[in-house]
Amino acid sequence: MFIITITWTDHRLQTPMYFFLSSFSFCEFCFITTVIPKLLSIFLLGQQTINFTSCLTQAFSFLFLGSTIFFLMTVMSLDRYLAICKPLHYPTIMNLRVCFLLVFFCYTVSSIIITGLILKVSQLSFCGPWVIPHFFCDLGPLIHLSCSDTRSIETLAFALISFILFTSLIITIIAYSNIMFTIMCLPSAKERQKAFSTCSSHLIVLSLMYGSCVFIYVKPKQASRLDSNREAALVNTVLTPLLNPVIYTLRNKQVHQALRDVLSRVKMQK
Repeated sequence: MFIITITWTDHRLQTPMYFFLSSFSFCEFCFITTVIPKLLSIFLLGQQTINFTSCLTQAFSFLFLGSTIFFLMTVMSLDRYLAICKPLHYPTIMNLRVCFLLVFFCYTVSSIIITGLILKVSQLSFCGPWVIPHFFCDLGPLIHLSCSDTRSIETLAFALISFILFTSLIITIIAYSNIMFTIMCLPSAKERQKAFSTCSSHLIVLSLMYGSCVFIYVKPKQASRLDSNREAALVNTVLTPLLNPVIYTLRNKQVHQALRDVLSRVKMQK
């Protein structure tokens, strides 16, 4: 919420880069809201029950918003590629209309893919046991509970999730490879070091997110490795949402300046 507020209150941050960052922050805010409140209620209040409709809703929200986050990160990497590698064409290509269309595309594609997947899951038969071996209603544990033949749904899930992860990953790798090549050609060693510092931080977060999600979801049988999936799920539900604001914003000098200006205006009003 801090990222969104500071972006929309300071005119210097109303650029495509920060528009995508605000969209990413909003999506991630919604993403963790689908999991963390229930996780806290389990640990702090011992409320370990959830009805079937709420469970499916949580599964849809988690997968839909998670998929959207991966597509948004891909768009953000393309935005950085254009800004660094094609600076003269960047203002023409990345106008406000294109920014809105790209964000709309991310949400639309994710919605279509995940809606179809969750509809297939909702048609499975569940005849007990009713215990989910996880701290939220993820895809694997739900399929594990079904007494139907789950081979077709597991194949579908494997194909769709692999498409989401590997399509976004390949585009991101190509974008950052070009960015790295451009950075290597910078004449100043100080500029190269600064650019590498920023890119390496982004790549660490990307590695954590892609690594944990590939480990959890890219497997032919979604109901396997459920115990180890819980630990891996903590990475993309708790760890990376904590790291992202620090890496994408708090290490950014433009945001530091905008924050100082806001604090100065508040002091002057007092």
